[in-house]
Order: sequence, then C-alpha cells, then structure tokens
Amino acid sequence: MINVLLTSSPCMPKIDLHSHSTISDGSYTPAELVTYAASKGVEIMALTDHDDVGGLAQARIVAEELGVSLINGVEISVTWNKRTIHIVGLRVDPSHPGLLAGLESIRAGRLTRAVAIAAELDKAGITGSLEGSRAYARERIISRTHFARFLVAQGYAKDVKTVFKKFLVKGKPGHVSHQWADMSDAIGWIRNSGGVAVLAHPGRYDMGKTTLHGLFNTFKEAGGEAVEVVSGSHTVDQYRIFAEFAQLYELQASAGSDYHGPAHNYFDMGRLPPLPSGCVPVWQGWPELAQFEARRISA
Repeated sequence: MINVLLTSSPCMPKIDLHSHSTISDGSYTPAELVTYAASKGVEIMALTDHDDVGGLAQARIVAEELGVSLINGVEISVTWNKRTIHIVGLRVDPSHPGLLAGLESIRAGRLTRAVAIAAELDKAGITGSLEGSRAYARERIISRTHFARFLVAQGYAKDVKTVFKKFLVKGKPGHVSHQWADMSDAIGWIRNSGGVAVLAHPGRYDMGKTTLHGLFNTFKEAGGEAVEVVSGSHTVDQYRIFAEFAQLYELQASAGSDYHGPAHNYFDMGRLPPLPSGCVPVWQGWPELAQFEARRISA
C-alpha cells in the first residue's frame, strides 16, 4: 500500500528535477531560473529544456555561485502510439555527439511544424502568427507555447491555458500532427550520454488504464529507468497512482515542478511535496546528496 506523505524532512534538500528556461519555452533565462530556484530554497535542480541543452553552461555558472547543485537535463519529445510523450533525461552529458545530433533533428522538425501551424492559423483568419511567435521565442526553439503567447497578446484568448482549449490542439484551429523522435531512439541518446531516462508527467497524457500500461511497458523495455511521480501537473491522488506504477514496473521515482515561469507554471519551485513512502528516489546515491549533507553538518 502506497502512502502519500505531504510533510518534508529538514534532513532532505529541496529537489526539483524538471524546469524550463528561455532556451525552450520558459520565461526566465537559464541564469534567472537558477537564481529564482535558489530564492525559493531549491538546493538540487535540473534544467530540462525541450530538445535543447544549450542553457546548461550558463545555468551552471550561476548555480556554482549560489551553491545550487545543477543536474544536466533535457526533455525530449517522442511519438508513441500516435501520441506526443515527453522523456526527461537526467545527468546527461551535454557534449555527447549522439545526443546533440538527435536533439538537432528534433529542433529541425519543430521549425517545420511551426510553419505548418502558422499556415493553419492563416486559414482560420489569424495572420502573422509565425513572425509573432518568433518574438516570444528568444532562442532556437519555436513551440506551441510561443504561438499561445502570441494569441494571448492578440486578444484571441485571456491566457495561455485558454489558448490550449481553443487552439493548437486536436480538432481546433492551428492543430498540426507531428512525428517526433522514436521512444527507443530518445532513450538511447539519454543512456548513451550517461543519463537516466525518466517518463515525464504521465498523468497529463489522458490515457485509459490499458493504454497507460502499454506506455509503461514500452518505456521500460526501451531502457527507461524512472517516472515522475510527483509532478507540478499531477494531483495528490496521482502521486499515489504513479508511485504504484513505479513499484509495479520497478522504476525509480522522480519529482519536478515543470516550472516555466510565473505566468504559466503548474507548481512553484521549492513547493514540491516529498515522494510517497515506498518510492525509490531517482537521486538515491547521487553525490549531490552527500554534498548537501556535508554542508548541513558544517552549517
């Protein structure tokens, strides 16, 4: 039986292993994001931008200055069973050639998709969306979130959340089907670069139980090692559900806010509850835990 404990231990650091910067679709630069995390008491964090590791070097400089342990991360878009699934890579080598080549191929596909989304919005009478979304995409990636910000600014919706109810999703103006990376390829890029593959926020995928078990089976067989049990987009009940999935599939458990910025975050940094009892943390045995303990004892 899985118990959900919502109290934290002073002997454990605040950990957040899923966050985004302006390198993908976050509001803060990598440096600003680390600074914000530190202000919220986060002691171990991962920067996991979509399909890009370009912000890690900048983030690490600030993390070292502020005493935050930064975990090299990325969130890779994959297609499984005609659905978009996200796989987080933790402790990846951001200079690994295979990982870099794979991410570059996905970013090229993102640009193709952006052009197609703009064309669909043109058909709906919404013009200038490609150029408008570029104004919000401060780096190499143009995502649906950047289109959403443009649509909000143009008065088509009151906020980003509303955009994803009225536009850009299946059956709505601006929706474009897209083939992302194969799951086994993405997990291979992560593992070959020395990282751990984590199934991101499974509660967001709107699947029935049978399909969800199929996803976990495929993920596990492809070499996946962990699942986000505590996620900014999960309910308390889902913490328990995915803790049980983690045990059933012998996966480690991860926790991340999926923080994108103050205007569109699911959960603020530094506010995540601990993992349910019975979970095996993905960070078990990490040297950053020993470093935290050494700092705590010497304080």
